[in-house]
Amino acid sequence: VQLQASGGGLVQAGGSLRLSCVASGRTFSSLDMGWFRQAPGKEREFVAGINWRRGGTFYVDSVKGRFTVSRDNAKNTVYLQMNNLGLEDTAVYYCAADRDSIVFQRTTWAYDYWGQGTLVTVSS
Repeated sequence: VQLQASGGGLVQAGGSLRLSCVASGRTFSSLDMGWFRQAPGKEREFVAGINWRRGGTFYVDSVKGRFTVSRDNAKNTVYLQMNNLGLEDTAVYYCAADRDSIVFQRTTWAYDYWGQGTLVTVSS
């Protein structure tokens, strides 16, 4: 599976961005998809994800109510709509795919495929 993330950029605090991640090479509809981020000097952390079985969504507490993850299986694409961005959201954002998911996972080691990352910079 190849993952291509896009949509990052520079935005002022309080603004919005939508990230996209296009998958190729495998049946997308059977993959759990996750979004992770890594800020400078910090570990990569789970942000949001969506499972393949029922489209259930999962979020880290710090983005609940601000970020929305969704998927379009017809387009092999997962999205991350980010609203009311804050300085703390500045990071490189990665999409990832879990090919053998039984239970949705929030840990990096559970994911088999990773995109190249897209930088989100929030300015004051």
